[in-house]
Amino acid sequence: MEQGHIDWFKNARYGMMVHFGLYSMLEGTYRGERGDAYAEWIQANRRIPIAEMEQLAKQFNPVYFDADEWVLFAKECGMEYIVLTSKHHEGFALYRSEADAFNCYDACPLFRRDIVGELADACRRHGLKLGLYYSQDLDWHEEHGGGYLSRHIPCSGVTWDNSWDFPDASKKDFSIVFRKKMLPQIKEILTNYGDICLIWFDVPMTLNKEQSREIYDTVKALQPNCLVSSRLGNGMYDYVSMGDNEIPDSLAVDPDAEIDYNHINGVKPSPYGLYESACTLNDSWGFSSIDHNWKTPAEIYANKKKLGAIGANYLINVGPDHLGRIPVQAMEILRGVAALERAEKE
Repeated sequence: MEQGHIDWFKNARYGMMVHFGLYSMLEGTYRGERGDAYAEWIQANRRIPIAEMEQLAKQFNPVYFDADEWVLFAKECGMEYIVLTSKHHEGFALYRSEADAFNCYDACPLFRRDIVGELADACRRHGLKLGLYYSQDLDWHEEHGGGYLSRHIPCSGVTWDNSWDFPDASKKDFSIVFRKKMLPQIKEILTNYGDICLIWFDVPMTLNKEQSREIYDTVKALQPNCLVSSRLGNGMYDYVSMGDNEIPDSLAVDPDAEIDYNHINGVKPSPYGLYESACTLNDSWGFSSIDHNWKTPAEIYANKKKLGAIGANYLINVGPDHLGRIPVQAMEILRGVAALERAEKE
């Protein structure tokens, strides 16, 4: 990997994450019932059948999605990169995938646009680096999606895997979806959209070491300078992704800690000294109409300074609504953070 890319990540310090998908249409509730605090988990929390999610996709039409607006807002706030959920756990891709038709072009007759492609073009126009989140293990649209070995572990859904459409875990084989969908889609997003600064993998519950190694080697073969997050699992990574909303006092690693690839103390140090904390502005990552627990600009600015002081990047999430609009509360908070930073420098 080129030293310049390592230096870029170390110096970036601040980025914007975007959780967007079919879950954005449900806004954290389903048939009069609240879901978990994480609105993006609504399908697993309320046992929503695949058939209903496919009907939602037919209505998906974020008419106010404007990639330039997202990118220019991130730049206005002083961010150096943006990370979009190209496919979250619901299995719905935000680009036109040849590997699987459950995506925002082929499954969405009202929309039929490539969100990742439009965002990649906007990033190039405005000089912002693009990273992509990809759920490489969990996929609730697939019978063989991961998580079925971890049903004894609590999560934001009834189970990590889709146990409502496919209840018999003994019939599941992750290697099938790994070959059919996961690896092909990872190749697509690394091949079709120009330079990707990082891939933000997530929750490695099922894939084995050989599968993690194959993903890592595939990333490096297609884009040698693309950084791989520690949430790929099995010790294959370039930078450490801390736990959700984790703001540690230091980057010290506990050598006796149980391995947990979602937590700073559960992984070995980054081989390049690269660390990042991804955090929300309220409690949810996806858009939620019932989550009003917004943090203040002062809280976010204090976290930003603390992370910067220990040498870690701060990746702040926004969850656009079903029309593609970043919530006004999120915009006000982040603009407030920028104002506090300007005032301190003056």
